[in-house]
Amino acid sequence: MPDDAAARDAAEEASAFSHPPVDPDVTATYGDHPDQVIDFYTPREPDPEVPAPLVIVLHGGAWRAPYDRRHITPFADFLARRGFAVANVEYRRGATIPAQGGEGPVAGRWPDTFDDIAAALDALPALAREHLPKADLRRTVITGHSAGGHLALWAAARHVLPADAPWRTDRPAPLRGVVALAPIADFTVAEKLNVCSGASRQLLGGGARFAERQPYADPAFLLPTGIATTLVQGRTDVIVPEAVAESYAEAAARAGEVVGLTLLEDVGHFPLIDPAADACAVVAEEIAQLAW
Repeated sequence: MPDDAAARDAAEEASAFSHPPVDPDVTATYGDHPDQVIDFYTPREPDPEVPAPLVIVLHGGAWRAPYDRRHITPFADFLARRGFAVANVEYRRGATIPAQGGEGPVAGRWPDTFDDIAAALDALPALAREHLPKADLRRTVITGHSAGGHLALWAAARHVLPADAPWRTDRPAPLRGVVALAPIADFTVAEKLNVCSGASRQLLGGGARFAERQPYADPAFLLPTGIATTLVQGRTDVIVPEAVAESYAEAAARAGEVVGLTLLEDVGHFPLIDPAADACAVVAEEIAQLAW
């Protein structure tokens, strides 16, 4: 990438990661594995007359082990300070060993990463009722950044998975909507652009397994969902380029579904989850529009 783009991306990443992690109000488990946990944040200034919408947050990091939910806790706290109840979901990611033919650790685990997202979403209503009594589960929005944006789109599409998929549900998830932030939303385009050093191919097991598993995992294959969906994308994003989101929106249109695409000028990958960035306020507004 050009030197100025690399420098800009590095500065944006440094800003997003400069905030100290914010501890949750409570952490609950949805399984036996140490990564099968959800952090809950209560609204910081709740309206006693109006229950708060629930925002489910799925973190990014190319589905790789070094990147856990802690890096997105300032964003979760930012949403809580804007009046939302927040559930920040952890899930199993790839091994820490280097990926064969790739850079860095392996991206994701098949099927464990998908098992965890499905299990977390299934467990969330009961856990939220217990730990977020001020949350209005009728106004639930799911959001995710980068690889987490992929998982948010996938979680909202479980009812249109192939019939033999173990995660398929018989009805749509009870969501007001999805706000996917710079999502890895179309694996075919992501692979052509080598997004995150072939992370989507690694997630599906590589080789022939990529094509075999793509219909079960690629959001661009899982349309229409019938659930209101908005993508928020920085136009100068060099990590997950604009073309990935645009391709998903075009696939949705071909399937007869309108997907919102909010393109932010002079914004890269990380400002979308950086409480110090104007783009983060735009994200909160997009969530509010669907939640309320």
